[in-house]
Amino acid sequence: MLQDKITQYTAEINAFSTANADELEQFRIKFLGTKGIIKDIFDEFKAVSPEEKRSLGKVLNEFKQLAEAKYQTLKEQSEVADTSTDSGLDLTLPGEGFEVGSRHPLALVRREIIEIFNKLGFVVAEGPEIEDDWHNFSALNFPEEHPARDMQDTFFIRKGGENGDIALRTHTSSVQVRMMEAGKPPFRAIMPGRVYRNEAISARAHCFFHQVEGLYVDENVSFADLKQTLFYFVQELYGEGTKVRFRPSYFPFTEPSAEMDISCTICKGDGCQMCKHSGWVEILGCGMVDPNVLDNCNIDSKKYSGFAFGMGIERIANLKFEIKDLRLFSENDARFLKQYKTSLI
Repeated sequence: MLQDKITQYTAEINAFSTANADELEQFRIKFLGTKGIIKDIFDEFKAVSPEEKRSLGKVLNEFKQLAEAKYQTLKEQSEVADTSTDSGLDLTLPGEGFEVGSRHPLALVRREIIEIFNKLGFVVAEGPEIEDDWHNFSALNFPEEHPARDMQDTFFIRKGGENGDIALRTHTSSVQVRMMEAGKPPFRAIMPGRVYRNEAISARAHCFFHQVEGLYVDENVSFADLKQTLFYFVQELYGEGTKVRFRPSYFPFTEPSAEMDISCTICKGDGCQMCKHSGWVEILGCGMVDPNVLDNCNIDSKKYSGFAFGMGIERIANLKFEIKDLRLFSENDARFLKQYKTSLI
């Protein structure tokens, strides 16, 4: 008799078909509920003889699995139908692929600069963005009350105190100091990073920007080494036809010091707004490391010499991509960033 019931209900389950949620719920209650048919049949199964249990046990389990599978299949079909109806979507249409992202133009330029200097044996060094007075100023030949400190408007986090002033770093030269304090020559490294200065935000200036500074310290390093290193960098970055010139300048931590100009990549030297109609654009400052800086870092300035340079990544990107407003770099406008699509690898 139990076998006949299973056969009868099996045929009923196989014949049942609906996408109606209410009818499906009634099916679940009838067969799978706590007072449903399967529960009753299992109760009857307990009373059959051991001989019958051997033959009916497998059939009964298959019957239960059939009911559960039928309910699950119809439930999934019902959910798909509800989603398609509610949203108005045609689920038979092919899917849309994900839009490929892009790197920030500053990240592109930063990576290219690093790759060029890596070819010359420069490694990458990094340091904290919050610095003390010693690493940001004093060790770099900025004595107290020195007028050169006024060249950089600083965001101070704390003035005075037991350990002196604490501020957001105004240049990545502080990483050079930390490197020289922690090791022994030779040093050959570049220091990319974000720096902060208390300046009014405009198309040509911002309160934060990005720098790449470089340092090479060894025996018998000359200004000729500096010039050849930077000349190679410019030719690799902007092309072999780019002209270079050096102008005398002043920086507290280098002596002699210079600023390096390149022929304007936008107007090709004819004169434009970017180069202020001069045909030249200044891209970095450089010079021989001042002996006082070496001595402050416990390096024998009579034995060792070196050169240092520093450039703003935004200025390099301006010339490379012809971007005229620095504010675009930090506004995260997707329309601007989409112009620099490239591989994310």
